[in-house]
Amino acid sequence: MSPRAKPLRRPDWLKVSLDTGEDYRELKRLIGDQALNTVCEEARCPNLHECWNARSATFMILGDTCTRHCGFCSVGKGRPLPPDPDEPRRVAEAVRAMACRHAVLTSVDRDDLPDLGAGHWAATLRAVRAASPGISASSRGRFSGAGTGPSDDSAPGAESKPGSRRSSS
Repeated sequence: MSPRAKPLRRPDWLKVSLDTGEDYRELKRLIGDQALNTVCEEARCPNLHECWNARSATFMILGDTCTRHCGFCSVGKGRPLPPDPDEPRRVAEAVRAMACRHAVLTSVDRDDLPDLGAGHWAATLRAVRAASPGISASSRGRFSGAGTGPSDDSAPGAESKPGSRRSSS
């Protein structure tokens, strides 16, 4: 039996302390209170603390269960629940409470829905813009740059800016 090797110490420059400051804690509480999902948490993003301390988050709509089984992704996979019709309002309220100037939305893939979730996307973007006039918003994921849906700022795949029409994200 060999003696147990002493583990090597990591150099100080490699160590990162997690900053769970006031902004991080407030965002965590807000997201929990509104029962929202973020890709930050679901995908186990290593930069979560940095972003949340800067009051930035990417909201993940249409639940926390994806219908795809991508091997590289940490988001849960399986048969998702039906879309929550109150989610657009809750996302909009969280964005307003965060005092964001720009909102980023993404979603799980919803191959189980006839419109793949496009209607829910549009409802969420409309709710965010109504709750926070002047905000810009962008979508990331299936509908990004797809040019689907109605030709207004609320369409999935649109990056919307105040006073502008649709542009690809």
